[in-house]
Amino acid sequence: MRTSVFSNYTRLYAPIVIESDSEGSDQSTQHVEEEWISDAISAADIVSDLSQKIMRTSCSRFNKNRANIWDGAVRGFKRASYDPLHDMLVKFTDDEGSTEDAVDTGGPKCEFLTLMDCLKARRIFDGPENGRFLTFNNAAVREDEYFLAGRMIAVSIVHGGPGPRFLSNMLYDYLIGRTDINGTVEDVTDETMKAALIEISSAESLDELHALIEKYESLLQTAGCFDFPQSVKGKDNIVKDFILWYIIYRNQYSVQRFRDGLSTLDVINALEQHPIAFRPYMCYSVDRLTSVSLEDVFKPQLSEPGSTRRQKETRILGYWRDYLLDTGEQETGVSLQNILMFATGLDSLPPSTIVPQPRLIFERSSKFSIASTCANTIKLPVSKSYDEFKNAMDFGIQNSPGFGLR
Repeated sequence: MRTSVFSNYTRLYAPIVIESDSEGSDQSTQHVEEEWISDAISAADIVSDLSQKIMRTSCSRFNKNRANIWDGAVRGFKRASYDPLHDMLVKFTDDEGSTEDAVDTGGPKCEFLTLMDCLKARRIFDGPENGRFLTFNNAAVREDEYFLAGRMIAVSIVHGGPGPRFLSNMLYDYLIGRTDINGTVEDVTDETMKAALIEISSAESLDELHALIEKYESLLQTAGCFDFPQSVKGKDNIVKDFILWYIIYRNQYSVQRFRDGLSTLDVINALEQHPIAFRPYMCYSVDRLTSVSLEDVFKPQLSEPGSTRRQKETRILGYWRDYLLDTGEQETGVSLQNILMFATGLDSLPPSTIVPQPRLIFERSSKFSIASTCANTIKLPVSKSYDEFKNAMDFGIQNSPGFGLR
């Protein structure tokens, strides 16, 4: 067993040395290294290895209300007895204060981790909706919110939850140690600063550029990029350096504490070693949940071939696949994310493998869809027609706990 664990560790984290005879090839070498690592191992494999350290015999308890998930999350993570190496036991209460019956370390835990998507709207983040970066806030510093946010993300990833999927690529590149990082003027949320950068980047002559540099001398000196270049092309470096200061260097303390939080359960090391594998789970990606990917997630539990039950089940399985297609085309009352959340407590596919394997069971005692997030199962109604099936699925999902709160 020790040999196996050591083999996994070296396979995942052994330093990779790529030799090059040419000078000035650091950036290309870095890209080649990322591509090689990405092809070699998946995020699911890496998370599986990281999660082996979790002690399933010990639990950290979280008591949550869906109407105010952040407040309960902070209390749980700051509790003196909390240990990220312990499994998580999550208990939800409804708005009336009664406790839900389903309390375990599976579905409720995944739903809790998914609901922490509210992290994106916290005061510690700024920037575009799908490209958030850290911004300094004194109150957040006093409460160590930057470290807490990083720890929440790390714990979510290793414990089977989703990644944030909203960090800016520039912030992510800096966190993993990349040196060739770039942003855009659109990343600057301060309108005065943005307008100054647009003017500078639009300068067409050296005299015009120097005049603008004098105009914005105070602003550029604050950012450490006050300079008079010898050619008009120098404006690009001024704008680039200013954006780097705006997003990273002026928020250095915030970034470092966030990175410290990400070191929980060795996640930051995994990001550094396998940046491409994790980028879609940390930053925004256009690759979203589809009817095909969701169909692949669930394994149908079918009766013996040739039996009467099997014939009915294959008919319902066809209804299920059509229902996914219609949902993907927004022709049902729910979304694909609602369906995944209904069965597993997740609204997006995590970097880890979903455990246990999500299954489809054919329900004959109820005319509506029923889910168990403890077992990651959906019980499909054995309806007589597709329209009846679609209405039954919609009703079951729309009346499940937590529907409509996201």
